[in-house]
Amino acid sequence: MRIEVLGIDAATYVPHPLHTDKREWSETNCYVDLWIEVLNALHLDPVAAAAFSLSSDFEGDQWAMFKYPTSDLRLLFGLEVAELNVWRPLVDHVAEQLGFGRLLTVDVDAWFLPDTEGVTYRDGHQKTTIAPQMLDVEQRRLGYFHNAGYFELEGDDFDGILRVGDYEDPPSVLPPYVEVVKLEQVGHDGDELLGPVRILTREHVARRPTTNPLLRMKKRLSDDLPWLGAQDFDTFHRYAFGTCRQCGSNAELAATFVDWLDAHDGGGLNPIAERFRAISSAAKGLQIGLARAARGRRFDLDECLDPMAADWDEAMAGLAERYGG
Repeated sequence: MRIEVLGIDAATYVPHPLHTDKREWSETNCYVDLWIEVLNALHLDPVAAAAFSLSSDFEGDQWAMFKYPTSDLRLLFGLEVAELNVWRPLVDHVAEQLGFGRLLTVDVDAWFLPDTEGVTYRDGHQKTTIAPQMLDVEQRRLGYFHNAGYFELEGDDFDGILRVGDYEDPPSVLPPYVEVVKLEQVGHDGDELLGPVRILTREHVARRPTTNPLLRMKKRLSDDLPWLGAQDFDTFHRYAFGTCRQCGSNAELAATFVDWLDAHDGGGLNPIAERFRAISSAAKGLQIGLARAARGRRFDLDECLDPMAADWDEAMAGLAERYGG
């Protein structure tokens, strides 16, 4: 029996504009990208919910894996997101919750995700998050949101993702982390969003880092360069993902969110959005420069990161003046 919540087709699904190739960073991280498409499919605005990008920070060894806070999703859209206790086979939980008209987020192994072909599909084991919305156990098919779109898989990939058949977990293997997404109270869009978005903007501006995260990241990158030069390409790729890509994609999302504020809350915020866009663009150059430096070629971290730090200071000062904190 086929169970589905939203009735969408992977062949005709159109991703949100946040995932077009016109953007500097067409993907951010698996959790944010997944939620962008879930909100898109629910006809809710993922940009309006992106105030969290204003409080993102450098965590000492990496840029934060920023994500949509569940409390923000509840305030804006009435979505309830909570951890699910996985005490039965995963496929049974997915079937039951989809039958209740709910979505889930599930941590899975990208080895079995055909949408990652050329990256990890049947080539590398990597944790990622999907949101199933269609299940057909008899036909061994699963429809799911992942990264920048909505996809379907089948057959052996179905067994591997849902841990059935040859891939059934032994008792010694921990169950995956799963969240249930309740849609019963979903709503609030359009003009009704401005009040809650202002509240979240003030909260996230107040929670912004107390010291400049770009300067702290510069110090860590400088310390890491000798080590990075001795690593292989795969290690560099993972390092760049946790630093340059998370920093840059967060800044681009922040710029788009400030554009939303500019359009809905009185204007005058375009200079702040441009500061964030400058950080996003510079992070691309930073990634290229780090690759050069890792191979022993000269790269001036100060020349790249000092303007990024100045842009962050100016953007945050402007937001604090407008929204308090």
